[in-house]
Amino acid sequence: MRSWFDQAVGGLPRQFWLLWTGTLINRLGSFVVIFLAIYLTSERHFTQSQAGLVIGLYGVGGALGTTVGGVLADRWGRKPTMLTAQFGAAALMLALGLAESYGQILAATFLLGLFSEAVRPAFSAMMVDVVPDRDRVRAFSLNYWAINLGFALAAVGAGLAAKVDYLLLFVVDAGTTLATALICLIFVKETHPSRTASRMPRAQAGGMITVLRDRVFVTYLLISVGGIVVMMQHLSTLPIAMTSEGLSAATYGWVIAVNGVLIVVGQLFIPKLIDQRDPARVLALGSLIIGVGFGLNALAHTSWFFALSVIIWTLGEMIQSPSNATTVAALSPAALRGRYQGLNSLSWSAGTALAPIAGGFTQQHLGNTALWIGCFLVCALVAMGHLLAGPSRRRRISTLSSAPALPEPIADVPAIAEPVADPPAKLPTR
Repeated sequence: MRSWFDQAVGGLPRQFWLLWTGTLINRLGSFVVIFLAIYLTSERHFTQSQAGLVIGLYGVGGALGTTVGGVLADRWGRKPTMLTAQFGAAALMLALGLAESYGQILAATFLLGLFSEAVRPAFSAMMVDVVPDRDRVRAFSLNYWAINLGFALAAVGAGLAAKVDYLLLFVVDAGTTLATALICLIFVKETHPSRTASRMPRAQAGGMITVLRDRVFVTYLLISVGGIVVMMQHLSTLPIAMTSEGLSAATYGWVIAVNGVLIVVGQLFIPKLIDQRDPARVLALGSLIIGVGFGLNALAHTSWFFALSVIIWTLGEMIQSPSNATTVAALSPAALRGRYQGLNSLSWSAGTALAPIAGGFTQQHLGNTALWIGCFLVCALVAMGHLLAGPSRRRRISTLSSAPALPEPIADVPAIAEPVADPPAKLPTR
């Protein structure tokens, strides 16, 4: 056990553990997003459509935030981008809790999404900066474990806090965000590669359009979106399918909780299974397992069968998650890591937004059986796409690894760095 523990967590740099701690603290207090819909409808007495608009604006702000955050992480620096986003998100969280009118809530929610999501590209780029390639599967598995542990405990804590006062949700969430920002401010060092405009290749000096011209990376994202759309069905069409079978909302709650428990218990064992294996094949295998898990819902009529399907697709998710993160990191040139991480986050936002639309339409017009069979077929196509695109990714990764190294990361940078040439255009998951 000691040997396994050393292999799972040993040898990672101190700065990674600072980032990991910030992730766990932030997720432990992620109350507001979990209970926002309930707060708007039960506490503020808004209609379902009004609440939907508020939540939708959070998503729009988040999509914009990841785009802007990715560009700023490369041009301005990882640390200043993270600090601006985190301090801004803490203030806006309190502003949302104190907002009175519907218009104020709409504006505060949009800005909260913008600042909350802006930290993601900078955080991911910094993690790639400090963790050597050989340790990234372990590092991303540990970070994914922290996200799910924090999220599971936050769901329980949010329920308890809501019984006392809904404002407490916003105060605690703002407090944990502020604590994460202070950890970053005091302990975390900048990892942005030292460079000047004259030393940066012209191809690396542009905005997001530079990333969009990378066919290998964009193809990877397009393939991955299909898997995201299937995965997000657990939040949209799965509860509807379960209630149509006469199962209660409480039953759905404990069934879906199996996902978090399994990840917390088993995620740390995954790196040993997939390390040194071809990421494309790992992604393909994970996609097939996810497809089988969701496909089995076509036969499910009881709570235990739905729980079995959750166990199966969670295993696929656990295999896929670190491989996804390491693939994005490997395909990202060092000078553009923020932009690449930003576009990756944007693809998750797009898949999350598309999932309830595509899934709900299929469920309404074709039925649950067609929906779950369709999920399996989509995952099979995603798996085939990963296998077919694998050789081109390996060539790209080989080319990037043989390219001349950038200057060493600097110890720290001032809070204000070089100005952003392009006007800001999206400033944590699951």
